[in-house]
Amino acid sequence: MSEIERPLVGGNVSSGVVRIGETVHKPWSAASPSVDALLQHLHRQGFEGAPRSLGRDDQGRQVLEFIPGDVVHSPAPLNHQELRQVGDLIRRFHDAVDTFVVPADATWDVVIPPDREELICHHDLAPWNLVRDGDRLVFIDWDNAGPGSRLWDLAYAAHGFVGMAAGNDAETDAARLVALVDGYGLDQDDRLRLGGLLVARTRAMFDLLHNGFLTGRQPWARLYEEGHGDHWGPAADYIEANLAIWERALSRAD
Repeated sequence: MSEIERPLVGGNVSSGVVRIGETVHKPWSAASPSVDALLQHLHRQGFEGAPRSLGRDDQGRQVLEFIPGDVVHSPAPLNHQELRQVGDLIRRFHDAVDTFVVPADATWDVVIPPDREELICHHDLAPWNLVRDGDRLVFIDWDNAGPGSRLWDLAYAAHGFVGMAAGNDAETDAARLVALVDGYGLDQDDRLRLGGLLVARTRAMFDLLHNGFLTGRQPWARLYEEGHGDHWGPAADYIEANLAIWERALSRAD
């Protein structure tokens, strides 16, 4: 008797994702072979912050390890110690992927062009994609992985994990940003570059949503209409208006 398929909900852009026992099955895409190769490499490197790739099922779907636990998006923001842990997790991912040999025929689904291409990034490192399974922290939803840079990935993560949003207290956010960056162990030169990328990366997300709305490109048009642009546009304005505060905080030695 086959196990029951239980739909997994909560994502903004994925559909057809189900849980069967202790595995997740999702539609195979043009990027799936490359994502599988990436996840297999991370597992060989001993990185436990990503689900294991388990091949394909008899319907041709991608099969991944199911990660039990709670998404850290709720119920409360991460404290400074937890932000340092997340920064360390992201650093360990970037260090592990740095030795990944990209397949010659690799295809990726990167929706926002990065500042530069130096390694394979997750491109959606955010609280809604981080699951806490006991002492293990695991990033899920690797569908949009692809070429990018450490700072581009970290800038996106900073927006979500720090919780940068219009109306926040900038000094409070600056202290949270420093905790994340200290956990990553970013060197002084890159700390000084990160502030500008915080602005560019957040603005790029708003532009993706807004352009999707103007052109009808899905799922971005739908997400814009659902109000996601109402967060990302003002968030980008807030981050840009307080750039001097981020740069001053980041310039201090950790």
